[in-house]
Amino acid sequence: MLNKHRLIMEGTAIFGVLLTVLTFGGCGVSTSAPSSNTASSDSSNSQTADYKYGTVEFPKSSSLCSSPIGIALAKGFFKEEGINAKLVTADTETRKVGLDTGRFAVTNGDFQFFPSIENGVKTKVVGALNKGCIKIAVKKGSPIKTAQDLKGKTIGVDEIGGTPYEAANLWLGDAGLNVDQKNGDVKYLPFDDANLEFEALQNGQIDAAALWDPLPTMQEEKGTVDIIFDLGTNPQFAKRFCCFLYGSKKIIDEKPDEMAAIIRALNKARDYIAQHPEESADLVMQNKYSTINDKALIVKLFKSYDYGVQDNEQAQIQDDVKFFSEGLKSIGFLKTDNPDAFADQVYQKIDLS
Repeated sequence: MLNKHRLIMEGTAIFGVLLTVLTFGGCGVSTSAPSSNTASSDSSNSQTADYKYGTVEFPKSSSLCSSPIGIALAKGFFKEEGINAKLVTADTETRKVGLDTGRFAVTNGDFQFFPSIENGVKTKVVGALNKGCIKIAVKKGSPIKTAQDLKGKTIGVDEIGGTPYEAANLWLGDAGLNVDQKNGDVKYLPFDDANLEFEALQNGQIDAAALWDPLPTMQEEKGTVDIIFDLGTNPQFAKRFCCFLYGSKKIIDEKPDEMAAIIRALNKARDYIAQHPEESADLVMQNKYSTINDKALIVKLFKSYDYGVQDNEQAQIQDDVKFFSEGLKSIGFLKTDNPDAFADQVYQKIDLS
């Protein structure tokens, strides 16, 4: 990853190189662990035979986006569905290989992963978790208020080709700016540390910072930044799922009942978060499911992410997959000539009955 001292470069000049390694860095997934180790389980003393589907491993994350996985474990929703759930740490390569081999039945991710599917990762979108969680911040009092104001400016991102980068380009492109990967109207500077990105924003090295929550919200509450773009409230993206649930094609094909049981458990957890945000925040903090230890902030973000399962949700998920596929194609992030067909290929409806 490049640091803040690297020269500013056109955003996608190196995208083609980075694309080969893009996986589930999205939705704030932490990939610092180089290997996979058991973290916790539904019942560490239980025999696998007590569970219909035995032990199922789930890659853990420090982000709130993946909270339904932890909540499903803590509240016993996995156990109710016959799953002895174990949370494990896994780097991005381990997650990708795990989906290919079926070691990991599911993991959370966002539309950043679509190009990886196009490149051969054997996974399908089988559900969704939440909406929102990416914001673009400018220094408090900055004259930059709109997408058009960013023409000729520099935006900080976590990585070239990452979801904040893609979301920024979708927003800018929709506003009429040139988002050509070589000669676009905006330049991007990647940072491997969000705190350094905020420091660069304050000292004028960059004009805006595109980041995952919770840091933008935390800085806004401190009064150091203004938020000019919120994926969860912007009219172009509002009410669209951005954090999807990806299922291993091997498990979908060979163990459809297990896949359905996993999704049912996660849907119970989503509804629990939506109906009990305070209690859910307590569980997240008690079990260290996230690096955030500010309960009020967790509750605020839980309420904004719209976790609850919705009527006719499968149709909405499919529509949102198509929406982001078309958007990514329009800015050159997908090679397909038919984004609708690609979306149909990516999405897999699971029978939950």
